[in-house]
Amino acid sequence: MIQNSLSTILIGTCLSASIFIGGCTIDPYTGEKKASNTAKGAGIGAVAGAAIGAGIGAATGNSDDAKRGALIGAGVGAATGAGVGYYMDTQEAKLRQRLANTGVSVTRDGDQIHLNMPGNILFATNSTQLTQGRDVLTSVALVLKEFNKNYAMVSGHTDNVGSSSYNLQLSEARAISVKNYLISQGAPADKLLAQGLGESSPITSNNTEQGRAMNRRVEITIAPTPSF
Repeated sequence: MIQNSLSTILIGTCLSASIFIGGCTIDPYTGEKKASNTAKGAGIGAVAGAAIGAGIGAATGNSDDAKRGALIGAGVGAATGAGVGYYMDTQEAKLRQRLANTGVSVTRDGDQIHLNMPGNILFATNSTQLTQGRDVLTSVALVLKEFNKNYAMVSGHTDNVGSSSYNLQLSEARAISVKNYLISQGAPADKLLAQGLGESSPITSNNTEQGRAMNRRVEITIAPTPSF
């Protein structure tokens, strides 16, 4: 009986959490309804919280305690899960707004946000000095400064022209240049990392000039800190 009751509570509380926090959003690109990341986080948090709360209540051997524990746990879990989802949703929206029409793509993968910056936005050929694109990076830095519960990894990438060792050094130097500029514009230094990946992670074939241009890029991956 306790198990059946808890199943009902889990379903009900998850639905309530999603509805309370705004279960659906309209995708601005497709016009379709979809569950928001906030609602997804709330649902996951509700399930985990309810399970923990139910376990605490069930330990007393009292079915009413188990029900109450599930309800309380679900509420706390939903709030925590929704907090991360809402935080990343809001940050994603600001990045999309600031980076519109700059040539930088903004994509979302769960609680991670990926910024893809074509190399020609930031650097001249074979250069590691930022000669352009400072306005783009300043916009990113302002968002990172505002949303400071993140880690951001700056990754440099190249095409396969030239030696792999040269490309690795070039990509690392470019990543460090971007990282240092973001810090100079107020992004938190202790939350920024930089790495060079050279030609090891192409996003398309290097057999054409167009493909090589796409592979010459700087990516910034933003994710919430574990202590969020």
